[in-house]
Amino acid sequence: MNLSLGIDFGTSGARGVVIDEEGRILCEMRHCWQVGTVDWVKCWQQALWSLLGQIPGVFRQEIGAIAINGTSSTILLTDGAGEPVDAPLLYNDGRGAMALERLSKIAPPNHTVLSATSSLAKLLWMQELPDFPKARYLLHQADWLGFLLHGQLGISDYHNALKLGYDVEKFQYPKWLEQLEIPLHLPQVLAPGTAIGELLPQIAADFGFKGDCLVVAGTTDSIAAFLASGAKFPGEAVTSLGSTLVLKLLSRHRIEDARYGIYSHRLGNLWLTGGASNTGGAILKQFFSDVELVRLSAEIDPTQASVLDYYPLLKPGDRFPINDPQLSPRLEPRPDQNKEFLHGLLESMARIETRGYELLQYLGADPLTHIYTAGGGAANSTWTAIRQRYLKVPIVSSKNTEAAYGTALLAMGRI
Repeated sequence: MNLSLGIDFGTSGARGVVIDEEGRILCEMRHCWQVGTVDWVKCWQQALWSLLGQIPGVFRQEIGAIAINGTSSTILLTDGAGEPVDAPLLYNDGRGAMALERLSKIAPPNHTVLSATSSLAKLLWMQELPDFPKARYLLHQADWLGFLLHGQLGISDYHNALKLGYDVEKFQYPKWLEQLEIPLHLPQVLAPGTAIGELLPQIAADFGFKGDCLVVAGTTDSIAAFLASGAKFPGEAVTSLGSTLVLKLLSRHRIEDARYGIYSHRLGNLWLTGGASNTGGAILKQFFSDVELVRLSAEIDPTQASVLDYYPLLKPGDRFPINDPQLSPRLEPRPDQNKEFLHGLLESMARIETRGYELLQYLGADPLTHIYTAGGGAANSTWTAIRQRYLKVPIVSSKNTEAAYGTALLAMGRI
């Protein structure tokens, strides 16, 4: 038996999936983030060991490959031994905005890095930190977690490295990046799924893995969700309705436009074009419990449009389809009935999703033909019906809604 392990570090927690050679799920693991987490490095490390420990021993002995996905543009700096020198900057941290004027004089117009949340913009902000001189490597979340397993520093994949400025058409860092004179090691970039090295002997022994278990280059959480969905033809898309709202449309044409927070990832000979909005499930959980969401959603008539026009955000700033770190949340007026308020939120998020897909097609992506839905919001049939009214293409749940499953397929070499 040759099994594969996929691990997903998403916005709300970490998950793991073990699959066999036929793609069948043998076991699933979960580790949720604690509310108010401050020490993310410790949290991630604990989650990784927790997931490995939850796998039944009979399966651990048969796992031949492991892949990890992380949230896009979540980065940290480490010293030469891989120890973080400061707190990481998370995917939605906009402090890189202060570097955009400098970057805009160097990077090509509308390049992916010209966003307050890009890895490169974050890195330039981090250069001003007191502990920056101790840094030797910049690593993405998935890179560092992979390092904990295989022990090799400074290795990434071209999905995570895209927002660092890596050229995924020429498979190299661009010449203009040299003008920044960054005084540390940028990651060596591999194709997702490429073998990096065997599991560290100590970890293999501690957890009961076989010694030749390989750790392979990973991906980002939203791409992993796309891989899990079953989408594979141009025009097919995946909307991830998790804490945030992420759109991915498979296209024969590469679309890049930082003005709208749009970028494209290479996926074989096609391009996965899309963007991520800060609206999503996190804002719903701010106002409603899970039980309330189920009950109130069932009371909503999705065939009737809400008159409420919101832009639901937890705090100022969005990335796509409006790329504005200062964009104010719009959550007024608040009706007396919670059902009406939820209806307005779901309807407004559906409009943001629709606007996103319209923008991708306007800029040259293949016409939208079919949407798979992943993430917790995929289970909300009322939300699906509201989205259907706006998007006017078939909407179905992904064949598998767990990003960890897509990562397991990557580890298996089936992508």
